[in-house]
Amino acid sequence: MEMRISEKAVELYKKEMDLVAGDALRLYVRVGGCGSGGFSVGVTKDEPSKKSFIKSKSGIRFFVEEEDFWYLNGMVIDFDEDLNYVTFDNPNLRDVENPNSN
Repeated sequence: MEMRISEKAVELYKKEMDLVAGDALRLYVRVGGCGSGGFSVGVTKDEPSKKSFIKSKSGIRFFVEEEDFWYLNGMVIDFDEDLNYVTFDNPNLRDVENPNSN
């Protein structure tokens, strides 16, 4: 399991979610709303399990549970200041919103 999180993205999460050193954020697969069927990354405060993949950055633990490895393995999470938007890119998936499309 490999995942990269930029310092800009970490700082945004810390600010927006009032995070302090030692806090943990779970990154997980979300299925889009009615009619979209697309995938995205969900983020919530939680605590990792013994089987979690954990990436610590700037005092914050970002983690992924086994059932979400397929989607988040290789994910690059960044923050685009011009767009004021968190970006998710995974070179292992052709399309992160529809990873099963050919």
